[in-house]
Amino acid sequence: MVTTHPHRERTRPARPKADRGQVAMEYLGFLPLLLLVAMGAIQLGLAAYAASQAGTAARAGARTEASVDARGSGESNARDAVSDWVEDGGFEYRRTGGRDITVTVEVKVPSIVPGLDDWKAKRSATMPNEHSRFGF
Repeated sequence: MVTTHPHRERTRPARPKADRGQVAMEYLGFLPLLLLVAMGAIQLGLAAYAASQAGTAARAGARTEASVDARGSGESNARDAVSDWVEDGGFEYRRTGGRDITVTVEVKVPSIVPGLDDWKAKRSATMPNEHSRFGF
């Protein structure tokens, strides 16, 4: 059935009452998938940020441990280099070295997706040991 105006112009077909609200129902059915994709994207962003923070902390710690004139300890400088909310989740610091100092930092990735609570970002940095070069 097509509705017409008095001047015989065609307009859109008349819509049966059974189709009303169909788009809203399709959208509601698709909404959980959209939310899941959005949460996954945010979680990946948090993981990338945590990995970046771990790398920054590892470089700061290695630079401090390897330098002759550095102030503070490597671990305290590494902790100062990361955001508080990353450090609060879990922060592990390991130092190994001889001629070269390697610092490894592992931080817990904050999670917004249920079930991803044990995800950690781990980064290492190596710097030449100035103490061994100058005979300290």
